[in-house]
Amino acid sequence: MCPGVDALLEQARAGLRRLTPHETVEAVRAGALLIDTRTDAQRREQGELPGSIVIDRTVLEWRLDPASAWRIPEANGYDREIVVVCREGYSSSLAAASLQALGLRRATDMIGGVQGWQEAGLPMSDRPADVRY
Repeated sequence: MCPGVDALLEQARAGLRRLTPHETVEAVRAGALLIDTRTDAQRREQGELPGSIVIDRTVLEWRLDPASAWRIPEANGYDREIVVVCREGYSSSLAAASLQALGLRRATDMIGGVQGWQEAGLPMSDRPADVRY
């Protein structure tokens, strides 16, 4: 019998020190990369997350692995703190666990996703997104 997605999510989260939206703000101020994996439609609906870099989930590992030929310039070391954010905080946990498996030991995600950010009363951005393909 397969354990299912809930067990996979629980296993992923067991290896993360997940951040609240307010802790995420502080982490970014201290130099963490804030990575938004939401779809274009989700970002149109919810708005843009200030200070984030938008990376499609399908290429996330290639863009953030410091050894990858396709990495973004900010992915400059395996010790860089990375906070992954999605719509509600589920797929971001799986993504952060995948980044940890690559050796990015300080990868984590934000509890509640952008929905949690908004519920915490934090502002959204009125600037265009920093989208990296």
